[in-house]
Amino acid sequence: MTSPSDPGRWAAFKASVVRGYHAYGGWLVTISWWKFIALSVLLLVVSGVAQKLPPFNLRIPLWTQLDGVPLPPEPPKPVVHIERSRKAAPASAASSASGASAPASAPGTEIEIRLPAGADGEAVREAVREAREQIKEAIEAAGDAAEEAAEAQRDITVNITPHRRRDYFTLGDELPTIAFLWIAMSIILKITYKGRLQAEVKAAQATETAEAEQLKRQVVEARMAAMQAQVEPHFLFNTLASIDHLIETDPARASTMQKNLIALLRASMPTMREAGGTGGAHDLGREMAVITPYLEILKVRMEDRLATEIDVPEGLRSAAFPPMMIQSLVENAIKHGLEPKPEGGRLSVKAQIVHGKLAVTVSDSGVGFGRAATAGTGIGLTNIRERLALLYGAKAALAVAQNPGGGTQATITVPYEARMPTP
Repeated sequence: MTSPSDPGRWAAFKASVVRGYHAYGGWLVTISWWKFIALSVLLLVVSGVAQKLPPFNLRIPLWTQLDGVPLPPEPPKPVVHIERSRKAAPASAASSASGASAPASAPGTEIEIRLPAGADGEAVREAVREAREQIKEAIEAAGDAAEEAAEAQRDITVNITPHRRRDYFTLGDELPTIAFLWIAMSIILKITYKGRLQAEVKAAQATETAEAEQLKRQVVEARMAAMQAQVEPHFLFNTLASIDHLIETDPARASTMQKNLIALLRASMPTMREAGGTGGAHDLGREMAVITPYLEILKVRMEDRLATEIDVPEGLRSAAFPPMMIQSLVENAIKHGLEPKPEGGRLSVKAQIVHGKLAVTVSDSGVGFGRAATAGTGIGLTNIRERLALLYGAKAALAVAQNPGGGTQATITVPYEARMPTP
């Protein structure tokens, strides 16, 4: 009956075997193939020497010769002797039928033919014929004896091999075979275990990379959300203050600004609800639905100091594009390019396909990149680059350059991917 502690001991034994397997496999992976070959040769040499040393050379009895069972006799072979008598045969012998007699001294094994002196050819032929008959009978008798010996040998259950009998066993005889099998299994284990470890390392690295990218994405998105939380209230309060002022001085412009603010909030709300407004790619049409009223509000505030141009073909408005990036570029262009310039300037947003990719350019005719007293820290541009790298890798980029007509132009290039238009 199995005791309650037996399953525990068996589980501990299996755990020990598994630990030993992993320890040996890990050690095999750490050594080079040259070292493995050297150790394998050393193991074969040690096994060859150890088989001659105790206790491996001790003889263990296996079987002994079966008593009372003789080996089967060999079948007799007939031997023919022909002799001619030197003395004259008796008269009675000369008057016999053939003048010859062929008694076999050992029936079935030896045949003798005796011819009387002076026997003629006919007598010799007669004697030879009788000898043939005797030989035939001897051969038949030898065949019968061989069959009886074979039948007797089949009845013996113990196989007896004369002159090649081995009745002992030594453990050392099997040491080279065991060593060879151990080396073969070690080769297989070294190859398979190394592949397994490499797969585990790659999986761990992939998991770590994915977690790091996810963490980095969360940091960038949180930074973008914080910036958006700072920009939107400021812009909203300024717009509401402008509307309040225009209601008294210019009700028509106040109404226009209010309508554009409502359109801006209507277009921005879905984006802000989806992962805080910092999710994956939306479509270019949704981004332009935010940018258009935003620029109209700024035109009311800046009056004649701001001229805008939007060149985004209808066919490209369904293309995928990350949210809030164009808005950040437009805000930078207004704040650090056009507002510091007393006479203002022009701001344009253009989208086109360049070398199979979607390129969106925001350009202004302001004071130039980094020349304004209100120049920022560059965090906004850095966040855009990091988001592009997280979303597209090396397939997307942000390029900032001097505008040929004065000012700055910033171009975002992303892979072109058509999406269903946003309702």
